[in-house]
Amino acid sequence: MPGPAHATKSEIVSSEAEDLILVDAEDTPVGFLDKSSCHDGKGVLHRAFSAFVFNDRGEVLIQKRAADKRLWPSYWSNSCCSHPRRGETMETAVRRRLHQELGLPPAEVRDLRYIYKFEYHAAFGAAGSEHELCSVFQAQFAGEPVINVTEIEDWAWVAPAELTRRLAEQSNRFTPWLRLEWPRVLEDV
Repeated sequence: MPGPAHATKSEIVSSEAEDLILVDAEDTPVGFLDKSSCHDGKGVLHRAFSAFVFNDRGEVLIQKRAADKRLWPSYWSNSCCSHPRRGETMETAVRRRLHQELGLPPAEVRDLRYIYKFEYHAAFGAAGSEHELCSVFQAQFAGEPVINVTEIEDWAWVAPAELTRRLAEQSNRFTPWLRLEWPRVLEDV
């Protein structure tokens, strides 16, 4: 659980039954499938996003995923990652999840911008896999998060050089998508 200085809230904001947007390699929607089925076995390619939030000191917000997550529980990851809903723009989805997971008021998230998109596949043993076409975003936020403990176990602001060092020395403690995304995100910092 987060330390005593970390403000928290508890709210269910996602479900294994919610529909994800299935896409082809060109990001053309090809259907919908529940999140649980998308993550079974080798996974089914679906639309997703990752967000990296920086503060005014240039530090990046990282989160430790909740211990009861199906895939990569208690692993450190980027600020926020999730999936857009039917009919929702990617920017709207990013702002929604930054608010739901981290308590960042949408009006206070500044300079939200798209960086790039990539496809990846990563298996988490017998528990399932991620197979995502992931859009990566960067944003600024001046305050402190109020984490949703149903999604996040802990969080920290970390200098980019420190995150790079930790990824090199302790890569097995971080999600595979963070390890893949971070070098490209650094190019835009």
